[in-house]
Amino acid sequence: MFDRRLWQESRTQRATLGLAVGLGFLAGAFTVAQAWLLSQVVAEVFLEGQSLDAVMPQMLALLAVIVLRVAVTGGGEVAAKFLAVRVKQGLRERLFGHLLALGPAYRHEERSGELVNTVVEGVEALEAYFSQYLPGLAMAAIIPLTILLVVFPLDLLSGIVLLVTAPLIPLFMVLIGRWAEALTKRQWGLLSRLSAHYLDVLQGLKTLKMLGRSRQQAGTIRQFSQRYAEVTMKVLRVAFLSALALEMLATVSTAIVAVEIGLRLLYGQLAFAQTLFILVLAPEFYLPLRTLGARFHAGMEGVAAAERIFTILDSKLQVRSGGRRVAPPAFREQIAFEDVHYAYDEGQRPSLHGVSFTIEAGEKVALVGPSGAGKSTVAALLLRFLEAQRGQITVDGVAIDGYAPELWREMVAWVPQAPYLFCDTVAANLQLGAPEANLERVIWAAKQAQVHEEVMALPRDYQTVIGERGARLSGGQAQRIALGRAFLKDAPLMILDEPAASLDPANEARLVGATARLLKGRSALIIAHRLGTASQADKIVVLGDGRVVEQGSHARLMAQGGHYQRLVTVYRGAG
Repeated sequence: MFDRRLWQESRTQRATLGLAVGLGFLAGAFTVAQAWLLSQVVAEVFLEGQSLDAVMPQMLALLAVIVLRVAVTGGGEVAAKFLAVRVKQGLRERLFGHLLALGPAYRHEERSGELVNTVVEGVEALEAYFSQYLPGLAMAAIIPLTILLVVFPLDLLSGIVLLVTAPLIPLFMVLIGRWAEALTKRQWGLLSRLSAHYLDVLQGLKTLKMLGRSRQQAGTIRQFSQRYAEVTMKVLRVAFLSALALEMLATVSTAIVAVEIGLRLLYGQLAFAQTLFILVLAPEFYLPLRTLGARFHAGMEGVAAAERIFTILDSKLQVRSGGRRVAPPAFREQIAFEDVHYAYDEGQRPSLHGVSFTIEAGEKVALVGPSGAGKSTVAALLLRFLEAQRGQITVDGVAIDGYAPELWREMVAWVPQAPYLFCDTVAANLQLGAPEANLERVIWAAKQAQVHEEVMALPRDYQTVIGERGARLSGGQAQRIALGRAFLKDAPLMILDEPAASLDPANEARLVGATARLLKGRSALIIAHRLGTASQADKIVVLGDGRVVEQGSHARLMAQGGHYQRLVTVYRGAG
C-alpha cells in the first residue's frame, strides 16, 4: 500500500530518506558479497581440501562483510527512525498550526476528543509507516533487484525462477490489503469515536453524577471498547493470515529454487560453488518481501490515520491568513459593518442578511435580539474568527480583512460569557492578556478587576494552580480573571458577551463596577442578554432573523414602540 501524500511528506527529509535507502542498497551489496565469500570458503575447504590457513583471508573478509552488513543495516534502521521522528514532528506542527488557523468555528463542528486523538495518536500511528513500512518498501525493490543482477549472468534459469515467483508475494499483499483496508479504517474510526466520547464523559462527569447517568455512560464506553476490540481482533486475524500466506509463498519459492539447482548440480550442469552461492542468496532474495508483508499491517494503519490527518489539513480556512503585515491603526472615527452577509455550512444555514451599523470611536454599542438572531456571528466576524461572505467590515474606511488576523486581534479585547481558564497559575492565566507583563502589572490588573483580595486568599496567591477550566475558582472569580486579561491587554476595542449574565447579585455588582472601569474611554460592542445592560449603552442595535431591524438610543427605541420595546416588555414580564 503506497500513499502518495505520505511519500511527499517523507521527501521533506530528502537527506535522511536518501541515507536510509543508500544504506539499504549497501546492505544488499554486502548480502551478495557475504553469500559469495561463504560459498567460496565452503567449496575450497570441503571440495578442494584447503587448510584453515589457506582460506583465512577469505574468512577474515567474510567476517568483515558480516560486520559491515550488520552496521549498515543498523544504520539504515536508525536513519529510518530519525526520518519517522522528523516527519511526525513536522506533520504534528502543521496539523496543530492549521487547527489554530481554522479557529473556533472549525472546532465547533468537530469533537474535541477526536481532534486530540488525531493530533496525538493519529500522528503517532505514522511511526511504523515511516520507520518500517516505507524503508521495507524500498528494500523490497532494491535487494531483490541487486540479487537478480548478480544471479542472471551466473544462471539464467535460477534468475527466471526468482523473477517469476517474486511478484506473487506483492500480489497477495495487494489482495489481502483490499480485504483489510476497510477493517483498518473502521478500527481507526472507532478509536476516534471512543476517544471523543470518553472526553465528553470526563468533561460532563458532574452532570452525569447529578442526574444518576454515570453508570449508563460506563456501559456505553464498555460497548464502544468491545466493538473496538472485536474490530481489532478481525484486523489482527487478517494480519496473521497474511503473514502465514506470505511465509508459505516465500518458503515454497525458495524450495523451488533449491530443487531446480540441486537437480542440475547432481547432473553436473552447475558447479558446487555456484550452486551454493545461489542457494544462500535465495532466502535473502525473498527476505525483504517477507519483511514487507509482515509490516503491511503497520502500513495500512498509517494510511488510515493519514486519511483523517490530511482531511483536517485540507480544510479551508474560515479567515484569510494574508493581509498587510502592519498593525492596524487605533481607529479614530468608526468601525462599520457594511451590508454584511454570512451563512454556515457552505450556505446551508444563513445567519446574517445585509447587516449594517457603526461603532463610533469611544461609543458603547449594545447588540440585542432573540436567540439565533446572529449576535454571536457578528462578534465572531469582528474578532475575525469568521470572514464576511458578502459586504465588508471597515475601520476608518479600510477593510479589516486587509490586515493579518493576528495583528487585527491585537486591537481587540474579548471577554466571553464563559471564559476559558487553563490549568496553570493565576498569574499565567492573567498574563495571556499581555505575556510580557511583570507581576506588579498583573497585580494592578487583578485589582482593577476586583479579584486581587480573593487571589491573595488562595494557598500560593498568584502562583496557585487553578485547575482545568479554573476548577478552584467560582464563576464570578473566573469572570473577573477574564476582565483582568482585558485590563492587561489595554486594547482600544472591547467585545463583551455580557459576562455578568449568569452571576448572583453580589458578584454581578462587583463585575459591573470593574467592567465600567474597563470600558472607560474605549469603544465597545456588548452582546446584551439583560436588557438592563442595553439601556446603559450609547446605542442599541436590534437584530432579528439576521437583520438589523432597529437601532438607536434606549429612549428613542422605546418611544418607537417597535421590536426593542416589545423585547423590553417581555423581559420585564419575565423578571
